[in-house]
Amino acid sequence: MTDSSINTAKTQLRGAYSESIHFVGRIWTGLAILILITIPAAFCIYYQVIPDGGAIAQGLLSVAVIYLPIGAIEAITFGPILGGGASYLAFITGNLTNLKIPCAINALEQAHVESGSEEADILSTLSVAASSLTTNIIIILGVLLLIPLTPILQSPVLAPAFANVIPALFGALGYMFISRNWKLAVLPLIFIIVLFILLPVSIASSISGGLIPVTVLITIAGARFLYKKKLV
Repeated sequence: MTDSSINTAKTQLRGAYSESIHFVGRIWTGLAILILITIPAAFCIYYQVIPDGGAIAQGLLSVAVIYLPIGAIEAITFGPILGGGASYLAFITGNLTNLKIPCAINALEQAHVESGSEEADILSTLSVAASSLTTNIIIILGVLLLIPLTPILQSPVLAPAFANVIPALFGALGYMFISRNWKLAVLPLIFIIVLFILLPVSIASSISGGLIPVTVLITIAGARFLYKKKLV
């Protein structure tokens, strides 16, 4: 085979792989949405209960204000990192920020693979799949062992540890991302720290999710400024 025919065959294989990933990904995304809708609908039919449309709309609006911007930002920012297959899998199974993204980034770093490449696409898919399987196994074990381990988990000795799980988790994730390029993190960190110092705790807690798009824009603006000044 000539070099041109080999390159043509590789291009066709890449195209077939990409098409299959998107085909299967769309199917599973549709099934996930269908399950999310049909399970509450089945409960309503079984118990013959009609939900209050006004209450549903009010609840959706209060949540959508926060999570719609977050979902849009995550799709834009995480898509190039994960690639096609990993994106479908990660967005269906969830826990992107605290599980799937760190797993994918760590896998790419350990393999010395550049993000956005074909190798990165496949490696990210495998790492996210391994993370999803591990998460499911841990959840199953947690459900089975919840009652036997309840006295231990409710022990006063372990209470401080459980109270600091979230700060420890996001502190470790923050260090991982900030250490990659601390100059880009200075401006958004200063903005968030000053904002949370000035605002009351109740207001700061209620708007924390909606601040993600704002901090993303601030980070992009700061990165552009540093890039023009040749500091990054």
